Amino acid sequence: MQPPAAPPPSPPPAPTPEPGPEDGEARVVGVGPWVGPWPDDARYDPELLREGDRRNVTDEFRYLRHEAIVAELDARRHPLHVAVENWQHDANIGSVVRTANAVNAAGVHVVGRRRWNRRGAMVTDRYLSVHHHPDVAALAAWAAERDLPLVGIDNVDAALPLETYDLPRACVLLFGQEGPGLSAEALARCTDVLAIAQFGSTRSLNVGAAAAVAQHAWVRQHVFGQRPR
Repeated sequence: MQPPAAPPPSPPPAPTPEPGPEDGEARVVGVGPWVGPWPDDARYDPELLREGDRRNVTDEFRYLRHEAIVAELDARRHPLHVAVENWQHDANIGSVVRTANAVNAAGVHVVGRRRWNRRGAMVTDRYLSVHHHPDVAALAAWAAERDLPLVGIDNVDAALPLETYDLPRACVLLFGQEGPGLSAEALARCTDVLAIAQFGSTRSLNVGAAAAVAQHAWVRQHVFGQRPR
């Protein structure tokens, strides 16, 4: 297991967050204007210091310039990539990007149509690399050049259970689309295909939910050291 990444440099003390909402009031996100002397650090954004920071970022990144946040995330990316096929303009890709940002994945790869609905990403696509590949062959070639196995996630008959699978630390998790799942070419290119255990009546999970489950399985194994049994 890789040792935890070193923490980023400690920022100057920030002002006390604004009080939470009273009953019935909308929750206020972020913090208001900086109180006290401004930090002597080029990573901080003067406009955010002056106006307050209402972005959906964690507290350690408050008031930092966008470029400074990306640089800090780049320094501690996990070697996990996430790819999703986009032949039918799947509206769930934004959710995949958002969960990839949450685990600080190395990148997201969109296979097929270049355009995708960014609304579900909630601007998290600005904080990680989103790559485009015209087809599965191009993605497979990209991964092979970097010795990254393609691991498919789909509940096909020959799939292995995700819950007991030892995921590679450096890999590409490949997801299909809502409904059809992974294409035949994608299935053929994968080192293994994994299925997420389901116990209800529905046939499948949407790709956003499946991506969240699979990435969390990777986090449990490679960040917390919880090996599958």
